[in-house]
Amino acid sequence: MCGTSATDDLIRHGRCAADELLAVLGVPLQKAFDVATPRGFDAAVSRLAALLRRLSRKSEVEAVRQTVAVLDVDWRAMTPAQRSQLVLRALADAGRAVQGVHEQIRVPLGRAASDVVSATRSDGRRRGLAIAADFNAVDRRAVAYVVRANSLFVRDEYGRRLDWFGIEAKRIVARGLEDGLGRDEIAGDLARAANAAMVQRSSSYWDVIASSFVGESRSLSQISSYAEAGIERFVLSAVLDEHTTDTCRFLDGKVIQTSDALQMLDRMESSDDPAAIKQIRPWVRERLGEDGKRALVVDRDGGRSVLAVVERSGVGARDDRGAFSRALSNRDLAPAGIGFPPFHGLCRTTTLPDV
Repeated sequence: MCGTSATDDLIRHGRCAADELLAVLGVPLQKAFDVATPRGFDAAVSRLAALLRRLSRKSEVEAVRQTVAVLDVDWRAMTPAQRSQLVLRALADAGRAVQGVHEQIRVPLGRAASDVVSATRSDGRRRGLAIAADFNAVDRRAVAYVVRANSLFVRDEYGRRLDWFGIEAKRIVARGLEDGLGRDEIAGDLARAANAAMVQRSSSYWDVIASSFVGESRSLSQISSYAEAGIERFVLSAVLDEHTTDTCRFLDGKVIQTSDALQMLDRMESSDDPAAIKQIRPWVRERLGEDGKRALVVDRDGGRSVLAVVERSGVGARDDRGAFSRALSNRDLAPAGIGFPPFHGLCRTTTLPDV
């Protein structure tokens, strides 16, 4: 059992609590967090995603149960205003059921982030970086940031799911009444919609969260190590296999200033608004242009920047970056919001020191 202490060191406290939680769950995360190789990275992501799914499932199932209990009524006996109020009540009950998930996952996320940073620093030392074994100030900031930011993202995600279900519930009821469906049929459709919103969407969602979390923790620790070792630039390094996106094929080999990445961290950790954080370091999207060609774009601060136009995709091939036009230069990437991985959902790109 973890001992008590008067210290307010949140990271140490989080690791202590996480040890107890993970011991109870029987999930040895630390052994999986060898993130220096693609296989180790994938294993860490898979293990963390499984844990997050397990921790959140009870609350999500309870949200569905609460929703179904409220909405199993005789809709024909109600006025439109009463129907709207009932949907709002169901959303409120579901919201209460999941409102603690983002706090519940903070402890295991804190442990995971610390393990990723520790593994990343060890790998840097093995590769010859002149850095200490212990966490530095940027490492500690990185752990605190990724835990806080990702818990905020999770909180907002549940809000979006409830908003979607509210719209869908009203549509299901209106269509059911129009089609002459009975109470049981409408209730069944509402239950399936609630399950789709709160449970089914979580399977892939936690994969994305875990991948983004591990990737960002690794990147920030790498950048911290570069700064400590006096390395002024780093190189983006993609895994060029059949599954690599055009985004990472384009960014592979691009050079970023370490100072630009640290300034990006400064801006992100100063915000408690997930939407604002996404504006500071937006993910790259693919959009079809008027000429029929796909472009890699980022939406930031109310504007859109085109990173490159895909002239020939390399997706599906190994060791093929593809061909791009209208590409931003290295010095223009940071102003467009490109600082460090991940750059999209399930991104595996990492960084290397430019020496």
